[in-house]
Amino acid sequence: MDKTLGYLLETLSNYSDHHVIPQRMMNKLENTQYNSEGTFIRELNEEELIFLNKVLPDEIKYALESQDFKRVQELNEVYELLP
Repeated sequence: MDKTLGYLLETLSNYSDHHVIPQRMMNKLENTQYNSEGTFIRELNEEELIFLNKVLPDEIKYALESQDFKRVQELNEVYELLP
């Protein structure tokens, strides 16, 4: 799995107990071999894109506050691809 998508999968797991949307995205990541985060993003539906647009800024901020700069970079790569 692409390293960036691995970080995204880990982030989605934080929400999967309470939301169906991240569970769906996790299933896609676990069951499909994506060449890049761009390929994954292009396959998301509107509901999934809205979810990521909502949670990624907070996740990036948290990673920044925790000084986990690698995580900031990886999650930001995904966020920049969102419409």
